[in-house]
Amino acid sequence: MFATLGGLLLGLLIGLRHAFEPDHLAAVSTLVVGHHAPCDPRRGVMLGALWGLGHTLALVAIGGALVISGAVLPDPISAAFELVVAVMLVALGVRGILRALRIAGAGPVHAHAHGDRTHHHAGPPEHIHARGRTFALQPLVVGIIHGMAGSGAMTAMVFAELPTTATRVAYIALFGAGSIVGMALVSGIASASLGKVAVTYRWRRDFGVAIGALSILVGIFWGCQAVIASLPA
Repeated sequence: MFATLGGLLLGLLIGLRHAFEPDHLAAVSTLVVGHHAPCDPRRGVMLGALWGLGHTLALVAIGGALVISGAVLPDPISAAFELVVAVMLVALGVRGILRALRIAGAGPVHAHAHGDRTHHHAGPPEHIHARGRTFALQPLVVGIIHGMAGSGAMTAMVFAELPTTATRVAYIALFGAGSIVGMALVSGIASASLGKVAVTYRWRRDFGVAIGALSILVGIFWGCQAVIASLPA
């Protein structure tokens, strides 16, 4: 019994660490930087928690069904899910870069001084509006896609480690709960850090381009890994 409880607690802790994997960090970073209030830690925490919720829903739905049925996700389907994640990361990166560059001259003209020299240039829009539904839907969908990609490996692990169907499903749920907490922390810290680093609009724009480029690179790497994994041995 104690071994089982220890295994379930371990699932919670591993889920917390799972949030710090490169593909997750790349995806959430682009969402945080591209949000209309990227420097608000509370909004960042909510965004990360929504990602984690989507991730958990996919894990519990697919992983739970596999555990209950005793089936294993076929390797080609698992590789296809990973490839979808790769394409999504590239798309998020491209979207982030275009958004950062597009907003560059969209706002009103401001006077800007460097010591004794003053010049005028366009700044960010005074208001960038986004509906709450859009704010919630984007990270939720991104989290669901990530959860689908991880469901096969998760199912294989719980089959190997835990003895009963109930404990296996509980492990998956606790793993998901850990990922919600972990990603909420990650995105909250990212939002607070952005407020310290991107102190001017130009820095925010450049930071958005850099994060978008990083997401594209991670997506390409992830896609290559998925293709290699799908090749026959």
